[in-house]
Amino acid sequence: MIKGSITALVTPFKDDRIDEQAFQDFVEWQIDSGTHGLVPCGTTGESATLTDEEHQRVIRLTSEAANGRVPVIAGAGSNETRVSIKYAQHAKAMGADAALVVTPYYNKPSQEGIFQHFKAISEAVDIPIVVYNIPGRSVVDIEQDTMERLSKLPTVIGCKDATGDIARVAGLTVRCGEDFIQLSGDDPTSLGHSAHGGHGAISVGSNIAPAAYAAFHNALLAGDYISARAMNGTLDRLHKDLFVDPSPGPAKYALSLMGKMQPDVRLPITLCRESTKDIVKAAMAQAGVTY
Repeated sequence: MIKGSITALVTPFKDDRIDEQAFQDFVEWQIDSGTHGLVPCGTTGESATLTDEEHQRVIRLTSEAANGRVPVIAGAGSNETRVSIKYAQHAKAMGADAALVVTPYYNKPSQEGIFQHFKAISEAVDIPIVVYNIPGRSVVDIEQDTMERLSKLPTVIGCKDATGDIARVAGLTVRCGEDFIQLSGDDPTSLGHSAHGGHGAISVGSNIAPAAYAAFHNALLAGDYISARAMNGTLDRLHKDLFVDPSPGPAKYALSLMGKMQPDVRLPITLCRESTKDIVKAAMAQAGVTY
């Protein structure tokens, strides 16, 4: 089952090319540190700036490095249904265990349009789908009635919720069932999301502190909320300060300090500002991250 601390992987670049060795070493470190799952080609992986060939290659590199030890949920979203179908086909062909498909953005579809978008992907590609609801980026929200309809599609297994509304979790459990996998899309809501019945989070902070985030989510999965609250306190600044500048600039800066990769990003994302660097260092120190 997909659950726990699932890292939204950054994509290392060097000289504007994917740094394949750094990436696979990074995936290995994540798994060795206890990370429960991996998401290549998500927003944090700068998927919007990857070519089709790079998109496929990043998924393949992740699947090869993971080698079945943890689930790989590959980003496969687009605001055009035919493109999302193609990306989901790529995800399956490159060895991913599931596809993370974002709500169509920019063109603002109706609830029926959202349903038909996912239905078309479900019918075209035999791969488990995690629906990604992030109205802050896509403008449209998936209403609970629509999510219930989506949960009845044979390949839709769960959702990543980045609305910040943790009260939705219990309602979706009633509508979609206990087996419908509900993942937080924001580290700061992970604690509350779990308390309401969530199964884990697709995390940015776990790029930097995978062992700490894995321990945090292990406590949540065990229902040990006293320990989880204490761990959340140490991770709180990392949850939030990796977004002081547009992501993944701050995360890549932190990883460069740790010797994991270059801090390089692709436009329109820029390197984090000098003023941000001290904030990131302080958040790392609070979380116990050394470099």
